[in-house]
Formats: sequence, C-alpha cells, structure tokens
Amino acid sequence: MSKQFKIQAEMREDVGKGASRRLRRAGRVPAIIYGAGREPAMVTLDHNYMIHAIEEESFQSSVLEINVADKVQKVILRDLQRHPFKPLINHADFQRIRDDEEIRVSVAIHFVNEETSPAAKAAGVVVSHQLTEVEISALPKDLPEYLTVDLEKLSPGDSIMLSQIDLPKGVSIPAVENDPENDMAVVSTIFIRESQGTGAAAAEADAQAAESVETEATAPAAEDEGGAEGESEG
Repeated sequence: MSKQFKIQAEMREDVGKGASRRLRRAGRVPAIIYGAGREPAMVTLDHNYMIHAIEEESFQSSVLEINVADKVQKVILRDLQRHPFKPLINHADFQRIRDDEEIRVSVAIHFVNEETSPAAKAAGVVVSHQLTEVEISALPKDLPEYLTVDLEKLSPGDSIMLSQIDLPKGVSIPAVENDPENDMAVVSTIFIRESQGTGAAAAEADAQAAESVETEATAPAAEDEGGAEGESEG
C-alpha cells in the first residue's frame, strides 16, 4: 500500500482571483475537494507543507488524508497548478475516494537491475526506457507507490511490454485490460553503431545514412528523365 500523507486544511468562503491572491500572499494554497456524491468543499492548505510534500514521488499517487473542520477525508490529488516560473503552488484539486471503489491514478515505473543485465553489458546496445509512468486501477488499500520492472534478464534485442509487468495483487492496467492492442513497450533495447554513440549523434548519423541512400537511389532516375525530355524537344 502506498504511503499516507496527513494534510491540515481550513475551510474558506472567499472565492475569486482576488481572494486567491490574498491567500497565496499569506502562505496558503487555495484548493477544492470534490466527488463521492458530496458537495465540493473550498479549503486552504499550508504552502510550506505542500511544496515539500510534492517533492516526494509518491505524493501524487497516494491516498491522502485531509483534516478539515475536525473531519478526515480520504482523497487523491487530481490536479496541481504551479506558478509558471516561481517555486509556488497556485491551486490544488483533490477527489474524494471510497474504500470499496477502485480508483485510477498514474504511478511511476522503477527500473531495477539494469546495470547487471546482459543488454546493459553488451557493446553497441542501449537500454531505452519508453515509459516512466502508467495509469493503474486499484482499490485504495491496494494502491502501490510505484511499479517495479526487473531488467535482470533483459538481453540485446529484448523488450518488455506493459502486459509483462508483474503487478501487485488487486492492481490492473486498464489500457491493456480493456484492449490488448494498447499494449506497448515499457523498455526496449536499441542497437547502435560504435561511431554513432547515443542521442543526437546517433540520430544525426542515421539521418545522414538515410539521405545518402535516397540520393543514390534517385540519381539515375533523374538522369533518365532529363534524357527523355531532351529527346522529345529535339
């Protein structure tokens, strides 16, 4: 089960941009709690607590407990609005959850044992992480902080698909469960030439190679076309 965070909140009645600006200047974060068949609640949170809490990877995929008006509400974070360039949080949206209802959240993917895998040890092979997070569905009690993908046996030419992730009990990946055609690679191995290296250098080398092949293939055709035009003019 994922880590639980306990957040102290206060009810607020003033709404609007002006009220939100005053709250932010006072070190508070305007927020809303909605869902579970109940009326939305407008609250404020301590900015210092929130700015440190969101540094933890699991915060955005965990069950959170918000204590407001002496009542504890279990929620998950649905949206976080940040200042475009300052380390400030402008607004937060939380959705209430029920213990007996599955919820969908995006969780991080952690890759382990990559350094010791045959693919990582092989020359001319790059291990590429295609996904770093995935949406899962689970009851609140089964919600994991992250999913683990073990690369210990990953060999050159191999790939690991979403459907191959070892999921904890009670956890599913809706995209694949609802339609197997949505299955995709989470990690793959890429063969490169020694002269290419990786990243931009590899891409540039491939582009140059493709351009060279294309030029060689089209050159004779261009000459033929020119000769045909000359004959017709004559």
